[in-house]
Amino acid sequence: MSACVPTRADEPRREEHSHEAHSPPPTRRRRPHIAGADLSASIAVFLIALPLSLGIALATGAPLQAGLVAAAVGGLVAGRLGGSPLQVSGPAAGLTVVTAELIHRYGWRTTCAITVLAGLAQLGLGLLRVARSALAVSPAIVHGMLAGIGVTIAVAQLHIVLGGIPHSSVLDNMRELPAQLAGVHPAALSVSVLTLAVLVTWPRIPGRAGRLLRKVPTPLVAVAVATTTASLTGLRLPKVDLPSWSSHALAALPDGPVLGLVAAVLTVTLVCSVQSLLGAVAVDKLVAGRPAQSARVGRSHLDRELLGQGAANVVSGALGGLPIAGVAVRSSANVQAGAVSRNSTMLHGVLVVVAALLMVPILELIPLASLAALVMAVGIQMVSLHHIRTVTRHREVLVYAVTTLGVVLFGVLEGVALGIAMAVGVALHRLTRTRITHDETEGVHHVHVRGQLTFLAVPRLSRALHLVPQGAHAVVELDGSFMDHAAYESLQDWQNTHTVHGGTVELVGRRSGVRIGEPTGPAGLQATGIVADESADCRCHPWTAWRNHQCELPEAALSRDGQPGEAQATGSDDSDGSTAPSDTDAHGGTRDTGDTVGGPGDAGGTDGLTHPGHPHDSPADVGEDRGTGTGTGTVTGTGTSPDASRPSARQLARGISAFQRNTAPLVRGELARLAREGQQPSQLFLTCADSRVVTSMITSSGPGDLFVVRNVGNLVPLPGRESGDDSVAAAIEYAVDVLQVRSITVCGHSGCGAMQTLLTSEPGASQTPLRRWLRHGRPSLERMSDKSRPWARLAARAPADAVEQLCLTNVVQQLEHLRAHESVARALRAGALELHGMYFHVGEAQAYLLAEGHGDKVFDHVGVADLSA
Repeated sequence: MSACVPTRADEPRREEHSHEAHSPPPTRRRRPHIAGADLSASIAVFLIALPLSLGIALATGAPLQAGLVAAAVGGLVAGRLGGSPLQVSGPAAGLTVVTAELIHRYGWRTTCAITVLAGLAQLGLGLLRVARSALAVSPAIVHGMLAGIGVTIAVAQLHIVLGGIPHSSVLDNMRELPAQLAGVHPAALSVSVLTLAVLVTWPRIPGRAGRLLRKVPTPLVAVAVATTTASLTGLRLPKVDLPSWSSHALAALPDGPVLGLVAAVLTVTLVCSVQSLLGAVAVDKLVAGRPAQSARVGRSHLDRELLGQGAANVVSGALGGLPIAGVAVRSSANVQAGAVSRNSTMLHGVLVVVAALLMVPILELIPLASLAALVMAVGIQMVSLHHIRTVTRHREVLVYAVTTLGVVLFGVLEGVALGIAMAVGVALHRLTRTRITHDETEGVHHVHVRGQLTFLAVPRLSRALHLVPQGAHAVVELDGSFMDHAAYESLQDWQNTHTVHGGTVELVGRRSGVRIGEPTGPAGLQATGIVADESADCRCHPWTAWRNHQCELPEAALSRDGQPGEAQATGSDDSDGSTAPSDTDAHGGTRDTGDTVGGPGDAGGTDGLTHPGHPHDSPADVGEDRGTGTGTGTVTGTGTSPDASRPSARQLARGISAFQRNTAPLVRGELARLAREGQQPSQLFLTCADSRVVTSMITSSGPGDLFVVRNVGNLVPLPGRESGDDSVAAAIEYAVDVLQVRSITVCGHSGCGAMQTLLTSEPGASQTPLRRWLRHGRPSLERMSDKSRPWARLAARAPADAVEQLCLTNVVQQLEHLRAHESVARALRAGALELHGMYFHVGEAQAYLLAEGHGDKVFDHVGVADLSA
């Protein structure tokens, strides 16, 4: 039992240690301890780093020992001082082109001095705490830079693969490639092809044998197979040559033009820093995506990581090593191998040192063609199709392409500069590009403004507005986040003129609660002639992804029952009607991720299914004591319209109107498919009717994903005890036998009113419908009082109070009730069904999943997984 759980009476008392009063307790010297996971991870990383370090040194034209020096220093220095515990640093493929150019221009010893100066620059940046600013670089520029470096590496190493010698520039390598193909070296080509074949096939070996074999790193296997084949067949090939360490060249004073050296230092600093910081962020995502049972690892401290990288580059350059940066391949291998601390990174550095001193005869058997093929494969992988699809989806493919071509044709620093210039140009183009359209539908004139509304768009806006005839009803939709003063005045002047001539105007925008004349809120302009009494006193702000609003009338306003001084929650007439960007759900349809009907706390009730396309309940569940505040504009019309004097009717009508206008077009295709094919949910989700628990929001689900049952207290009555109310049992039977769901989740939540009532109810109290229903929760109360049974608890802390303890216990007890239902028991025996317990803390917005083991009922928090696109 964790120490955070309240102490039981039957638990043995902890031994007390006494010491002299007012003196610090005696301290023990901590013995160095290395976890077994760190040891195994360090071996896996070492087996990957050894061939890659030699291959990168070969690709740069540096002495091969320089790759080993950089790998060892990266593990020991950056691993000890860096801010990312599990990131592995060393010679990186992203630095290959930069280093090769520096060696060609200034020589090896001056390149080492440049590495030292770049390390000092990184130390200065780390002390200035500017690491976060490096993340402001557009991902399209970073990915384009890496892709350009990858193309350069692959083209250069192709010459070695074919048995030739690469040139210093990509254009020269491309120009000489036909002649190289005509004079190919068969032995070098065969060894290279064998290496590439192993790299491709080794991760794809099927079956149990494949799972065992894949534990050996692929690069090591590829180089080992090629080396063994070359040795056994007696092929005459250039091989690794490691001179004596006594003749290893160290750094010397920089020699060359000052401006050129400064540019070289800036280039190395930029590439090393950006690659290392982005790598640290990526490692955090990988760690967060590991199973909950894994040991906790702290998040990266980026400024400290920059300091560690700077110190490593100073040491590596001074010892005659390559520039150092965080390496994605080794870092991901470290995380996947189960490393739990920085000890794994440091141990890998120790192993590299041992290999460099004791394994020289074995390393000198490796053919250079095999190392070239390995590095060429790494270069090809740097041109990631996933990254290309991502930048294309975000309409930044032009920035990516310009950066890539710039790096290939001109160099890394020049290519990054071109990419930044292109990114600025694209941003300015998007800021100034505004689409203004006008159309008429059933006598209503719609003017739709897409984009930012600045003075540059005022002439086009004026032309579109004057297409609206006098006296007509106009709807102006402002789909942007910025409007300058010129556009504001133009729109307001036209609005006043149009209404004077008998017309009406409805302005729809992305902001709400701003009165006429406020300079910050053109999108919040009130429509003349339209009732806007509620929004005139709106004090709300956007607070969630669906931009819901909680608005309050002033204290003078009357509440629903007519008592003064009780502010009633109402909606804003011109609140946000836009939806968050849609995405594609598991069924291939489009799902709206924003909720324009309401948010947590807007609705309660016992809905059988979640509202399609929204992280919210059905509109019919909107309560009269909470405001949805989601309508955009106002609801007009007569006849069947709700009574405007009833606040709840207006709220309901605004919510429905917002759904029909904004969300229905996005989900109509998916709902039509579900209407044709029928529902096929994968889960039955049983939770409380509390309005703050928004089922599809906290599970990121959409139409057709969840079959939801809600009741007061998320209770599952035992079979035969429903007393005429079979609704829960019927839903369970229908979900398991008819819909054949694969899992059932019982979800409790913090601050549950049903559990509070259970704790405070008197035994002899009158039996109201609520108390009769809550008798199904009494077994949970008895379970919590039974000291012989383990308490349900949270993994990270003790329950806050008795109510939270009962909420957790109730989830465990209702799961037992579920197992008593015949349909559930039958599906469990067949292995066709899984049961899950879940607890949602409303105040923390944190979900916990029940992980049963060793007799404990522990709810472990659900972390943030890799959300990369």
